[in-house]
Amino acid sequence: MDPEKAHGWSLTALRSGLVPLPGVISSARLATTVAGLTLPNPVGLAAGFDKNATALAPLCRAGFGFVEVGAATPRPQPGNPKPRLFRLSEDRAAINRFGFNNEGAEAIAARLAARKRGAVPVGLNLGANKDSTDRAADFARVLATCGPHVDFATVNVSSPNTEKLRDLQGRAALSALLAGVMEVRASLARPIPVFLKIAPDLSEGELAEIAEVALDSGLAGIIATNTTLSREGLQSPDRGQAGGLSGAPLFEKSTRVLAQLSRLTEGRLPLIGVGGISSAAEAYVKILVGASAVQFYTAMVYQGLSLAPEIARGLEDLLARDGYPSVADAVGRGRDAWL
Repeated sequence: MDPEKAHGWSLTALRSGLVPLPGVISSARLATTVAGLTLPNPVGLAAGFDKNATALAPLCRAGFGFVEVGAATPRPQPGNPKPRLFRLSEDRAAINRFGFNNEGAEAIAARLAARKRGAVPVGLNLGANKDSTDRAADFARVLATCGPHVDFATVNVSSPNTEKLRDLQGRAALSALLAGVMEVRASLARPIPVFLKIAPDLSEGELAEIAEVALDSGLAGIIATNTTLSREGLQSPDRGQAGGLSGAPLFEKSTRVLAQLSRLTEGRLPLIGVGGISSAAEAYVKILVGASAVQFYTAMVYQGLSLAPEIARGLEDLLARDGYPSVADAVGRGRDAWL
């Protein structure tokens, strides 16, 4: 089946109740707190799977400890021309160039407002319209519209599929953008944690700048990382397609970025590790390297939605094996091996 149609059918199956769901997975060892968010377990769904927040209730019963939807832009936009999603089965990976296709902040806010709040925090990935004359202001606009209805928000300046968006990761541009976002956050009746999602294709100097800006701006944490533009070592016929690469080949690159950020921030900001996770063992590596929680998405293409509870339960076994009474006790204990 065409990859984008398959993606759509998976959401339809969830909404229709056709997928058996385990409910909330938690234990004393798995429960943790990240940036003030109480998580039943540290295994989250990365943004991009449920772009329009159409399957919130079933996703919160699917075993995830937290769920991130979006990205949302101020106005609806169709995204890039199809085809724009490609399976790289030989590499257990995917390339996408969706281009922030979504129904817009108002439609997404309405669904978020109607949800029944529960034990699993729900956050929103903030984006900018492709034709916007002030992309920095777009992030603040989406937060103003949707912020009252979510538990956290993520500033996404690291998608490679909106031209020049990644330029906003530079010190001056990022500082100005975050100042606008944090001003809106402060005006919310219930100020929520705001994270920054970064690219894996940054130099050590650029990472140091981002860490400094993040600490100065009052951000709640950093999500590392988004998709990569690298195509190193790929085998699949579609490896040359334009867009961001996710899945197994991203694991090492994103984990090394995570380790560098952990060293740069030294526990002053919680980090969320994303990129190439397809097993409890890989989630555990991210935690040992410095992540307080993790997210995944592409691995579900190859292993199904049951992967969330499988990773959470496997993570509990690994923590118990190594004598860690909680997730928080393991964070950063293996960082040096990845520097």
